[in-house]
Amino acid sequence: MKNEILKELFALADQNYKDFTNKICYTGNLYIGVRLPDLRKLSKEIDYKEYLQIKDEYYEEIMLKGMVIGNIKDIDESILYIKEFIPKIISWSICDSFCASLRITKKNKEKMFDFINTYKDSNKEFELRFLIVMLLDYYIDDYIDQIFDIVTYIKKEDYYVKMAVAWLLSVCYIKHEKETYNYLKKKTLDPFTLSKTISKINDSYRVSSENKQKLKESL
Repeated sequence: MKNEILKELFALADQNYKDFTNKICYTGNLYIGVRLPDLRKLSKEIDYKEYLQIKDEYYEEIMLKGMVIGNIKDIDESILYIKEFIPKIISWSICDSFCASLRITKKNKEKMFDFINTYKDSNKEFELRFLIVMLLDYYIDDYIDQIFDIVTYIKKEDYYVKMAVAWLLSVCYIKHEKETYNYLKKKTLDPFTLSKTISKINDSYRVSSENKQKLKESL
């Protein structure tokens, strides 16, 4: 099965995309150069119970496994495979595409939240980013207070954690302007993360000029 899938992956290879990915997301892994839409399409054709047991060698194989896990329909089984996959998250790209694939979360928010929340005590950069991006993708509408609690709790100096927090809070501001503004005013964030959060808010076309000026003057 591995050889068959590798053959398909190499048939989808794009050298320019391979070079681009290697520049923005170098991990030391071997790259093939397959675009995300092609990986997602291929993931729907794979028997996960067989494929997820196969050793991965290429970056795209890891990405593909994450997407295959996203196609699992049972939440308990899904969480078991998520636990096994998380140590394979070695870049922001794998992390973010994996989180986006876990659409089963939408119908199982409470159970998935209880699971992902266990990672708030992790000292590993991409385990924490996984938690934060999952909050961003699925929990802003209904879990805003829990998000503030988790962001305050996490104290980690890693770049990809701080940037994920800034991204998360910028979207929280767009959807919950008053609550997020009050949170930011408490100055619980380190200066770098606060600055990046404000920068991302200022970059958004969904935030009024008045609110952007208010942030600039008060924070």
